[in-house]
Amino acid sequence: MKKEKQIRASSGYFMLLILLILMVGSICGFVISKDPLFIVSLPVILFLVKGFFIVNPNSSKVMVLFGAYKGTVRDNGFFWTNPFYTRQKISLRARNFDSERVKVNDKIGNPILINVILVWQVEDTYKSAFDVDNYQEFVRVQTDAAVRKLAGSYPYDNFDDENAELTLRSGMHEVNEALENEITERLAIAGIKVMEARIGYLAYAPEIASSMLKRQQAVAIVAARKKIVEGAVGMVEDALSKLSEDNIIDFDDDKKASMVSNLMVVLCGDKEAVPVVNAGTLNA
Repeated sequence: MKKEKQIRASSGYFMLLILLILMVGSICGFVISKDPLFIVSLPVILFLVKGFFIVNPNSSKVMVLFGAYKGTVRDNGFFWTNPFYTRQKISLRARNFDSERVKVNDKIGNPILINVILVWQVEDTYKSAFDVDNYQEFVRVQTDAAVRKLAGSYPYDNFDDENAELTLRSGMHEVNEALENEITERLAIAGIKVMEARIGYLAYAPEIASSMLKRQQAVAIVAARKKIVEGAVGMVEDALSKLSEDNIIDFDDDKKASMVSNLMVVLCGDKEAVPVVNAGTLNA
C-alpha cells in the first residue's frame, strides 16, 4: 500500500523572474527584428505560467502527472512545478464534526438518541486523496457506523446495580475511549488521524423517556426510603437504650412495640407528625 511522499517544489519567485525576462525579451526581439519566432514563444511562456501555485499554512497540494502520483507539497509559500501536474488541495487543519442525533437501540433494546463530537485531521494525503472516494463523506459515514456499533455494545443504564455493568451513562471515560479506538480503526484507511472522540448527547428516545424518568424517580425514592428507614431504626434503638440506661421508664414488650411504632411513623412519614395529647394515664 502506497503512502504519502513529500516533495519540494521550485521557488515561484525565481521562476516568475525568469518568465518575465523571457517575455520581455520575446516582445523586444519581435519589435526589433520582426521575426515571428519571438511571437511563437509567447504561448509557451503563458503555458509555463500554469505551473505556479500557492500553499497556505496547514494546507497541502497533491501532485499527479498523467495519473501517476508524484508527491505532496506541504511547505508553505509560492512555488512553481511542472505545468502538466494536476494539483489537488487537501487541508491539514484540525476539524470538528458534530454528528446528527441518531436513534439506535442499546444493548438491552431500549431506543436512545446519541451523537458524537469528533476532532480529526488529515495525516496521510495519499490515502485521503486516492484510497477513498470522498474522505470528508467517509468520515461522516464511518463515524455514524461507529456510534451505532458502540450504542449496541452497552446498556444505557442499569437500575438494579450501578456497579454491576459498564453503561453509556455511568462509564463515560471508558465508553469514549472505546469510541475513539473504533473510529480510529475505521478512518485509518483514509489517512485520517482522530484527535478526540466523545459522546456529545445521550438520552432516551421520546417514546420511552417519560416512562424511564418515572422509573428513575422510583429508584431514587426507594433508595432514599431505604436510607431513612436505616437511620430511623438506629435512632429508635438509641432512644430505647438511653431510656433504659438512665432508668427513666421501664418498658414491657407491648409498650416497647407501641413506642417503636410511633417513632417509626414520625421518622419515616412523608409529612410532619401531628401530636396527640393523651389526657389519661399511659395505660388508658
